[in-house]
This record gives sequence, structure tokens and C-alpha cells, in this order.
Amino acid sequence: MVILPAIDIKDGKCVRLVQGKYDSAYTVAESAADTAKAFEAMGATWLHMVDLDGAKDAVPVNTDLIFEVLKQCNLKVELGGGIRNMETIDYYMEHGISRVILGSAALNNPALVKEAVSKYGDKIAVGIDAIDGNVAAEGWTQTSTVNYIDLAKHMEDVGVKYIIFTGISRDGMMDGPNFTMLDKLNRSVSCKVIASGGVSSLTDIVVLTALKLHGAICGRALYSRALSLRQAVDLCKGVKEA
Repeated sequence: MVILPAIDIKDGKCVRLVQGKYDSAYTVAESAADTAKAFEAMGATWLHMVDLDGAKDAVPVNTDLIFEVLKQCNLKVELGGGIRNMETIDYYMEHGISRVILGSAALNNPALVKEAVSKYGDKIAVGIDAIDGNVAAEGWTQTSTVNYIDLAKHMEDVGVKYIIFTGISRDGMMDGPNFTMLDKLNRSVSCKVIASGGVSSLTDIVVLTALKLHGAICGRALYSRALSLRQAVDLCKGVKEA
């Protein structure tokens, strides 16, 4: 399983949100590039980035900062937030982003997802964020009546290979992911599922590995030092700390 440390950008700074609420944002680091380099030094190979301002405004906002991260480290970067058209997808791909995450577009513009997948294949991931099983969109400010499994199956049908699932009620709460929803999703589609939201301990990593998920995104637990990135990476490689 792949561990993806997370850097969420709001107002040019690295922040965390609690349950997706923008007014809950608090700064965890001043420099995204320095944070990314630290993650790389601890064994990470992938980085999960979200342009929170972009997600809310529906257009890319923090591009300069994101590209600076790419210049400063050798991590593969998956990026979401404010990506609503092919022009933006092309722009990010041309500038070295390894995987683009489509969130609201999956719900509101599935034709875009299909076009993106036909052009970029497995470099396109879909982010499905849910509250009580219903999909949320537009930076988590709107909740639909669409069930997360139904949307995942639709995305599978159009060729999506990666799904990033966030149980919003668990995000930033440090009380573990929603294992039941993740397991159901992983059993329902052939897509590779990446867990996001609530990962708080090595025990969570062990359980997610047992569920045969593809990856786990870790945010608050790393910044609060409740979880050691190096230990998590080593565990997933089958290396146990002494």
C-alpha cells in the first residue's frame, strides 16, 4: 500500500480542515516546498496536494506554490482542487503533475471525466467525498443525493482507475477512517481505492492494508506527530521498526 502525505493549500499556506469546514482551517506549516522535502526524506514517494482555494472558487489559485513544490522535490504529485475543464488538466499535466484528481466534475460533468481518462488514462483519479453515504461537491460546501457507490460504479464504467474516497465526518478528527465504507467501495469496483480522512495511527494503516486498499492519504496525524511517516512507509514495505 502507498502512503501519501497530504499538503492542503489555503491562502498560500499549508493548512488542515476539520470535517471539510473552511472556517476550521488552521496553519500547520508555512512552506509547502520545505514540508514536501521533509516528507520525501522520510521515505514518501507520492504527495497528495489540494488547492483548497481552487476547490472553493472552481478555478486554480495556488499554482505558483504547487509548481515550486515540484521543483524542490522528486515526489510524484497528485493534485486536486478547482480542476473543472480539459484546459486546466492539460496545464497541470504539462507542468509535471503525475495524477490529476477530479472531484466535483465527477458528479456535475461526467463527460469531462470520460474525456480526461481517454486522453490521460490512469493519470486521472476521481475524488469521491461523502457524508452519510451521499456525495459532497464544490469544496464540500454542497451535498447531493447521489450514493457514493453508485458514483464509483459510474466512474468505473467510464474507465477511471483510481478513486480517492474521503469520509468527511472523519476528516481531521483523528478517530480512524470509515473502514466499513472503504471496504464496501473496494469490493464494489475494480478501481484502485485510496483512503483519505481520519487516518491517525499505525493501527489504521495495518487495517487499511488488510482491506487491500491501494493507498492511504495522511494529513493531520503527520503534522501532530501522532503518526510517523517513516514507520508507516516501512510498514507498508513490510519492514518493521525495531
